[in-house]
Amino acid sequence: MKNKSTRRDFIRQAGLAAAAFTIVPRFALGGKGYIAPSDTLYIAGVGVGGKGQSDLTGFAGSPDKKVVGNPKARIAFLCDVDDRQAVESKTNFPNAKYYKDFRVMLDKESKGIDAVCVSTPDHTHATITMAAMQRGKHVYVQKPLTHNIYEARMLTEAAKRYKLVTQMGNQYASADYVRQAKEYVNAGLIGDVTQVITWTNRPVWPQGVPAPTGKHDIPKEVDWDLWLGPASFIDYNPAYLPFNWRGWWHFGTGALGDMGCHIIDAAFGILPIDYPTEVECSNNTEWADFIKEAEYPASCPASSIIHMKFPRTDGKGNIKFTWMDGGLLPERPEELAPDEQLGDWNGGYIFIGTKGKLMGNYGSAPKLLPTKLMSEVTLPKPSLPRVQGAEQGHYTQWVDACIAGYGKIQLSSPFEYAGPFTEAVLMGNLALRSYQLRKYSEDGKNYTYPGRKKLLWDARNMKITNFDEANQFVKRDYRSGWTL
Repeated sequence: MKNKSTRRDFIRQAGLAAAAFTIVPRFALGGKGYIAPSDTLYIAGVGVGGKGQSDLTGFAGSPDKKVVGNPKARIAFLCDVDDRQAVESKTNFPNAKYYKDFRVMLDKESKGIDAVCVSTPDHTHATITMAAMQRGKHVYVQKPLTHNIYEARMLTEAAKRYKLVTQMGNQYASADYVRQAKEYVNAGLIGDVTQVITWTNRPVWPQGVPAPTGKHDIPKEVDWDLWLGPASFIDYNPAYLPFNWRGWWHFGTGALGDMGCHIIDAAFGILPIDYPTEVECSNNTEWADFIKEAEYPASCPASSIIHMKFPRTDGKGNIKFTWMDGGLLPERPEELAPDEQLGDWNGGYIFIGTKGKLMGNYGSAPKLLPTKLMSEVTLPKPSLPRVQGAEQGHYTQWVDACIAGYGKIQLSSPFEYAGPFTEAVLMGNLALRSYQLRKYSEDGKNYTYPGRKKLLWDARNMKITNFDEANQFVKRDYRSGWTL
């Protein structure tokens, strides 16, 4: 069902980093600091404001040198549908040629582009990325990889077919902490993992709210038709730009698509799992069935709980998985002292094993529970290869891998790993959207919660087998000219 050479293999195989391809320095031929054109990666950025601006800085560094990028990276082209968002990147990379339409840029400048960074809203990730890969360009795509499950499968297959270097922008995948947690699990400190609980404080943008209304003039700097891309047409509204699009199903993937791609990565990077077989959920909009005016199906819910079951790929049973967002928290483990913090501001995870528990969060080292065990047991020595520069190294390793060529350097989140991972993340959203398919009798008193069903998933065929209405969320309807 997928290429088993994944990022999981990367953190499993000690010494792989040492075997990575090394580019012969050219300064001996061209003077100190000289980098030959053949050792330079010419990058085009699509979506260059906000996170896009920081992504480009991650590759090539910042003008003030506070961020040291890869000296082999050159930002050659910039593209954004909103000129207002591009101002800082234009200043930082004054020699880069600017475009508004990525299709025009890829057609006119194809010979000068080696790789493309896609940092646009979620709903346009797949169409831009596929267009770049079809032209033979390596790609770096912000998380989540895609807006829906079908797109994730298509990009995974395309990356393998075109033999291109790919990376999803979940930078935490390159941090030391996941590798450290895997070393603890591999050492048997908590036994066999049977359950994983994850959570986040997101959203920190509006969700569970009514759709914005009213007519608004489109700013002259914005190409609204291009901003919509494959999404069906709706009127421009400043409530969507530049950031709050995340909370609308039309464009975003909510809290799961944001922090889920960081926090859940710990489970995927460590455990032998790929596709879930079932999912169920609940969210804070249940009460809206009694108050119809409070139903906001266009908006992601303000909080939710999602349960999935993952068969272990090693044949040792199943792993129960839970996700919570919107400020909802799991029960504090009995092993955690009353004054000890559960996770951090962003969220966290707990692995429950047959012999113990492991707790971690986004941005700090994992801890055995009770935490006093960290000083009482013999912790394993580092054995898995680290990414030099950790999160910043997420960018650097992609640049080096693009120059080295397909298959030469193992990445932290290539599409063969990030694609199935994204599918699992978006399975939670499929359940949430199914949950919002409320049906009423004529008198408005009788109702059902179809999303409260346990949805059974056939991953090979990308299909819910016991509730066909849910399958409309596997793939979206694309506007003419925007299909993959």
